[in-house]
Amino acid sequence: MNRRQFLLTLGAAATAGGAYAWQQDHGKTPPLPPGDILGASNTVGHRLRRMQFPEPSATEKTPVIIVGGGIAGLSAGWKLQRAGFHDFVILELESEVGGNARSGQNAITAYPWGAHYLPFPTQESRAVRELLADFGVLQGDPYAVEPVYDPRYINFAPQERLYANGLWHDGLWPQVGVRQRDLEQYRRFQELMGEFQRQRGADGRKAFAIPIDFSARDPDLLALDRLSMRDFLLQHGLDSEPLHWYVNYACRDDYGCRYDQTSAWMGVHYFASRDAQARDAASDDVLTWPEGNGWLVKRLRERLEPHLCPNAIAWRLSELDRAILVDTWHARENRSIRRLARLVIWAAPLFQAPRVFQELAAARTTAIAEFQYAPWLVANLSLRGFPQERRGAPLSWDNVLYDSDALGYVVATHQQLAVHQEQTVFTWYHALCDAPPDQARRQLLETPWRVWAEKILRDLSRPHPDLRALVTRLDLVRWGHAMVRPRPGFVWGEARQLLLQPQERVLFAHADLSGYSIFEEANYRGVLAAERALTALGIPFGSSCQVFGAG
Repeated sequence: MNRRQFLLTLGAAATAGGAYAWQQDHGKTPPLPPGDILGASNTVGHRLRRMQFPEPSATEKTPVIIVGGGIAGLSAGWKLQRAGFHDFVILELESEVGGNARSGQNAITAYPWGAHYLPFPTQESRAVRELLADFGVLQGDPYAVEPVYDPRYINFAPQERLYANGLWHDGLWPQVGVRQRDLEQYRRFQELMGEFQRQRGADGRKAFAIPIDFSARDPDLLALDRLSMRDFLLQHGLDSEPLHWYVNYACRDDYGCRYDQTSAWMGVHYFASRDAQARDAASDDVLTWPEGNGWLVKRLRERLEPHLCPNAIAWRLSELDRAILVDTWHARENRSIRRLARLVIWAAPLFQAPRVFQELAAARTTAIAEFQYAPWLVANLSLRGFPQERRGAPLSWDNVLYDSDALGYVVATHQQLAVHQEQTVFTWYHALCDAPPDQARRQLLETPWRVWAEKILRDLSRPHPDLRALVTRLDLVRWGHAMVRPRPGFVWGEARQLLLQPQERVLFAHADLSGYSIFEEANYRGVLAAERALTALGIPFGSSCQVFGAG
């Protein structure tokens, strides 16, 4: 145990004693802390269903309009700006840009409201590497086989732990109570994933790559898309319960759906696609910040501030002979503005497009109907002290509970350099995947804050019995359409392939197009659309999407 861990242990012991004393003195369960439901506004978003907007009162001309200020839209703007093109606007429905990578901050620390880390990007993820180099996270040659990353942004140890059978242990592979046959199946599974990681297709591409566009297309590989990940395991004679738990957890964590709801191609992709190395770092390290990927959003927002237009709903998009019409309702002013553009980059979720894009082809509308979305709940718990620890591994950055339907929590202050911290914030994640998406979405929206708060505190009180007395505030964010679900048959199915075919003047650019939602895919889709826009405008640029001739 190093000095930092020792002092943290002392602080945890002191605050745990105070919490226990409160419970003893009062003889009852501590009351719920204050809190609220924050973040994405379903009320504003649902205005698109009613289409009750005032007609435009003014007209403006803007050569390029980007609809959607998530990672895809911000990445598109970043690429346009780097090419020296500045005549564009980014329209964002919410009051803040960032999409699922947004973050918050209080007197204790910054913390994530969504995506909380970025794995070392692969060589195919050129645009992400260039972005990280632009912001000083990657140092030196961004195309090196083993780039150098600023050590401040590499996750500090201990990285992750699992709570099972009353004990915390290192890593997320279940170890307590497992049999020899389970350990043997762990080994077989890891060897199988290693083989897939080394496999190359007939065209020389990786079998499983990030971005997904650079993956091989061999029929035997694509056939995996017709299976679920659960069936894939069973077909390979892998029936170990703790192994199935681990693979199921991975699918819930990255895709928002259970492993029996996840394409086997995408399930294998989770384990076989990440082969990036970094100098002076372990292969399983990641990049992270107290506010998660919100740190990257802040840097993008700083660069793109003059182009950002929040609280703006694009509610009508129509192709005219010489321009594209985009009518936008501005919530703060309660008025609509008509913008005329040469090109539109649609970086909002695809399910919104048919309501807005009047000339969208019927085939594309039908294809978009095939996209399903996973709802998520994220909570941030402010604590006046670190909770009491059970036996085993010490508090880590990522902390997972074996017998929970949630995904565990990350510690926002873990990445801070301060040796002793009295307060902290736990960010708790839950993918609602035990019911059909529409039903789960209703549950997410209709369940009161108090009910969610009780569930969260019960979940975390099992490993931390004094936690409830330490929580000073508990806030929630509901993501009704957090990410597209890579279910069997969808990833390489006709619907997604149809929507990948580019249009001339309205360019789709969202991680939805990749069939799953991660930072690298959103960044790639945005940059790729920006490059197509630059080509149409006749503006020279250096491509960030030309691995294997893509783009």
